[in-house]
Amino acid sequence: MRMHTLKREQRVARPLDEVFAYFARPENLERVTPPWMRMQFLTPSPIPMHAGSAIDYVVRVHGVPMRWTTLITEYDPPHRFVDVQLRGPYSLWHHTHTFEKAGDDTIVRDAVRYAMPFGPLGEVVHALLVKRDIEAIFAYRVQAINGAFELVTHLR
Repeated sequence: MRMHTLKREQRVARPLDEVFAYFARPENLERVTPPWMRMQFLTPSPIPMHAGSAIDYVVRVHGVPMRWTTLITEYDPPHRFVDVQLRGPYSLWHHTHTFEKAGDDTIVRDAVRYAMPFGPLGEVVHALLVKRDIEAIFAYRVQAINGAFELVTHLR
């Protein structure tokens, strides 16, 4: 199984506790997921956030609905949490979210390790589609996070 890695980092002009609180509400995942994925939660709200929480939802990938279940395996507010895929399109999906105080701002880091199913065929699909799709999702996410916190800043 070939492992792939995606790392992203962004600075958010808000305090650490406020930024972590935003991410600690799983419902906000819908706000940072691209609209073309038409994310829909199956887990009823409010969704508790702690180690052991499972979050079940459906996303559309190129129009095809895919059910995805993640498990929060680590939860260390306000510094870090980790989710892993229990059910979904990957052989492995391990997403570490870290948050670091940087003066009055917060550094948000995402580190994703993932592997494709179906051996060599999965690697071809990764090269042709999946890598580009994941990069587009995380590019959208950066903009959505910036937008969410700019709105908060402007309302104050």
